[in-house]
Amino acid sequence: MPPGTRLIQKVSSTRTFAKIAPHFIPAMDRAVHRLTRGKVMLSAQMLPGVILTAKGAKSGLPRTTPLACMPEGDGEGAGTWILIGSNFGRPGHPAWTANLLAHPDVGISWRGKDIQVRARVLEGEEREAVWQAVLKFWPPYATYQTRVDRQIRLFRLERR
Repeated sequence: MPPGTRLIQKVSSTRTFAKIAPHFIPAMDRAVHRLTRGKVMLSAQMLPGVILTAKGAKSGLPRTTPLACMPEGDGEGAGTWILIGSNFGRPGHPAWTANLLAHPDVGISWRGKDIQVRARVLEGEEREAVWQAVLKFWPPYATYQTRVDRQIRLFRLERR
């Protein structure tokens, strides 16, 4: 485990982080991603991340959202990606999850490459198995789940 990871995990589990992060982190990620022409995401220093471009569930307009992800496979983008709709432990599902449910064919930017994928919400035993892998990957997700009454949505992104 890289130095400082435990401290980052501890800080990211706090309620203060949950209040500030949803506003600050995506704005910083979008700005840095634009400035570096898709090569860098600031939050990827904590967790791997993608820039998701999906149609809005209601508007149908493109919506771009920086998101943490859990790569599956070799981690270089040859496999699949798991998106976790944690919303930093705040009530309500994040809007991007409704977008994926309504329009599952989306694009991601992964390490500077644009990739077309299809999103599939995970349910039942498949979801439970992936949830256990997610908790090993980033333990603060367990704290986020305890703060909300809803089940955190998990999506698998597969290349189209």
